[in-house]
Amino acid sequence: MSLLGHVVVPVADADDARATARALAPYTPDAVTVLHVVEKGEGVPDKTPVEQSESIAADAFDAFHETFPDATAEVRYGRDVVATVLDAGRDLDATAVAFRPRGGSRFVQLLSGDRTLTFVTESDLPVLALPGGSDE
Repeated sequence: MSLLGHVVVPVADADDARATARALAPYTPDAVTVLHVVEKGEGVPDKTPVEQSESIAADAFDAFHETFPDATAEVRYGRDVVATVLDAGRDLDATAVAFRPRGGSRFVQLLSGDRTLTFVTESDLPVLALPGGSDE
């Protein structure tokens, strides 16, 4: 199977999903699973109510389906977004994870943790950083 045989693509919201799908489209993957991770706190309040998070996920999936109508959509819940994405990739027998780096300035990334670096350094799956990322 090729590197782009089955790609897992994490998205944050509708705008991110639309931009990520456009960035992925030229590579024509064979199969795509678009993934939204709802961050869950362990023993602390969640960042957003579950219903709101699921609504954000549904809007993101709709936006992604504009470009990839046959993509499978999946919601996962986890405390660590990167670990949850990588777990999903393994569970779904993905050939790669493709994402659009985002997150603002280097200072913001330093304070909040650079998920791009974590994806690249901690993954046991191939990770494809799509172009057009640092526009947020």
